[in-house]
Amino acid sequence: MKGFIDDANYSVGLLDEGTNLGNVIDNYVYEHTLTGKNAFFVGDLGKIVKKHSQWQNVVAQIKPFYTVKCNSTPAVLEILAALGTGFACSSKNEMALVQELGVSPENIIYISPCKQVSQIKYAAKVGVNIMTCDNEIELKKIARNHPNAKVLLHIATEDNIGGEEGNMKFGTTLKNCRHLLECAKELDVQIIGVKFHVSSACKESQVYVHALSDARCVFDMAGEFGFAMNMLDIGGGFTGTEFQLEEVNHVISPLLDIYFPEGSGIKIISEPGSYYVSSAFTLAVNIIAKKVVENDKFSSGVEKTGSDEPAFMYYMNDGVYGSFASKLSEDLNTIPEVHKKYKEDEPLFTSSLWGPSCDELDQIVESCLLPELNVGDWLIFENMGADSFHEPSAFNDFQRPAIYYMMSFSDWYEMQDAGVTSDTMMKNFFFVPSCIQLSQEDSFSTEA
Repeated sequence: MKGFIDDANYSVGLLDEGTNLGNVIDNYVYEHTLTGKNAFFVGDLGKIVKKHSQWQNVVAQIKPFYTVKCNSTPAVLEILAALGTGFACSSKNEMALVQELGVSPENIIYISPCKQVSQIKYAAKVGVNIMTCDNEIELKKIARNHPNAKVLLHIATEDNIGGEEGNMKFGTTLKNCRHLLECAKELDVQIIGVKFHVSSACKESQVYVHALSDARCVFDMAGEFGFAMNMLDIGGGFTGTEFQLEEVNHVISPLLDIYFPEGSGIKIISEPGSYYVSSAFTLAVNIIAKKVVENDKFSSGVEKTGSDEPAFMYYMNDGVYGSFASKLSEDLNTIPEVHKKYKEDEPLFTSSLWGPSCDELDQIVESCLLPELNVGDWLIFENMGADSFHEPSAFNDFQRPAIYYMMSFSDWYEMQDAGVTSDTMMKNFFFVPSCIQLSQEDSFSTEA
């Protein structure tokens, strides 16, 4: 994955009181309507600051290592680096991106379960020593190519043993850990801790109970082989809600006190990704085509609005080969909002939303109720900050949406109170007037 080099000179709009995200979106909808109707993102960096404060308030004993592949846009990486998080990297490019920000190698872990030899060598060269491993073949690759490696054994949890067919599963069994510890001893590889991961889709908090118990067993096992274990990685899986974070903390905090008590020298870390960024980004897309179809063509459970009423298929200028790529492997967790104003009593029609490829896989929303839309209208998708920023497909000359960053003055002051200043973080701030005038002359720009 390549970094967003062309975004390197981004700017952040600092908003006066009275100006909000809706005003910013209105402004850019107007601007893009005039200049070409390309899709665009608005990123509210203040929400990332708030998520970090929430993390510090609820689980201060656990150091976050942000999962870079979730969203590697430069503003996100810089603000998290300035806030003092670590970084969990899956590739050479991700390691290079965060090291360019001045992040020390000690604050980077290499988490790819299937590592290329060249990338292991790169990690060794730049001093990224902490990495994860769940099988003997990977262990041998690490032994041959990274003499200073410090390995976390990745153990499987109950929510990802078996599970849905087709899902990729990583992590070794508790039974196999002794064999891996024996191999590490023979290969002279340093094992320093344990990693596990509980999926955000897992609703059963008992999974953490078993995972922490298993981790403690591995720590004890490793002690028998003479390994000095000092790190526990509880993975990602945090949805972003304070309730879920508190719920997880309620389960794991007493167990950490028992199995890995403060003063034991065990550093507890985690790998939040979408937790930090999902709610911070909003995507605006434009309707480029529509079709009228018979209502009974829809098979979804959305209640029919009447058998004699039409249903609509809308095609947007972004899809699964762009910002909705994660839709290929998981359900969309956001509901589209219509940007234009419409009356409360306006009739709603069964509708489906599609990307621009005319590919049967390029379906974003199977069925929902919307007022009748026209070509040129805009739809707004919230919670689009995670897994939406990969390099786009070459299909149909798809253009990557522009990204416009913003932050309110109150969030900026909160960040300063935390000891973060613009010269340590952002390349360029500029001020946005409190009342945005919707005209081409008065609209503000953050083009790189």
